[in-house]
Amino acid sequence: MAVTLDQPKDQRLVQSEISWQQFKLIQQGFSNSLGIRLFYYKSEVEILSVSQEHEIFSRMIASLLIDYFVEKDIEFNPLGSFTQEKGEEVSAQADESFLIGKSTAITPDLSIEVVFNSGGKRKLTPYQALGVPEVWFWEDGVLGLYHLRSHGYEKIDQSEVLPGLDINLLSRCLLVASRVEAVKEFRRGISGV
Repeated sequence: MAVTLDQPKDQRLVQSEISWQQFKLIQQGFSNSLGIRLFYYKSEVEILSVSQEHEIFSRMIASLLIDYFVEKDIEFNPLGSFTQEKGEEVSAQADESFLIGKSTAITPDLSIEVVFNSGGKRKLTPYQALGVPEVWFWEDGVLGLYHLRSHGYEKIDQSEVLPGLDINLLSRCLLVASRVEAVKEFRRGISGV
């Protein structure tokens, strides 16, 4: 059974021909605003106001992944929606992001986007500019995984940064209506019980 909430969907505004300096002012203006994600790439700004449903799925993905890291003794650092920037070219706020292993890198190994309206996969180009090895999109109840190659992102069926993770199990558990049952089912699945 899928979860549905009677909350408004995400709202998205995209504006072109914005300088880096103008973007930094916009970013400053939204610095204390909860539920706002900002993206900048090559003079285009996206302002995304996320819904409650968006945040629920984002947090559930992060929670289940943390359970997986703990169960499999994989060191990690959750970065959440930490702003990633490179020069005056790109700025991105993933819904969730992680450093995996004992990495001390600044760029996350995995960035995750929850998509309730258009514009999801177009964010691959900014993530490529940032050098994020793997990006996942949760869209229409399905996880789409992309791994960075020398020619750009390639759609993959199995995570390469988390090769032991059963993506089908993760996706299935995200659609369970009861959050408690979803976590229990996921934990049973990753522990082999």
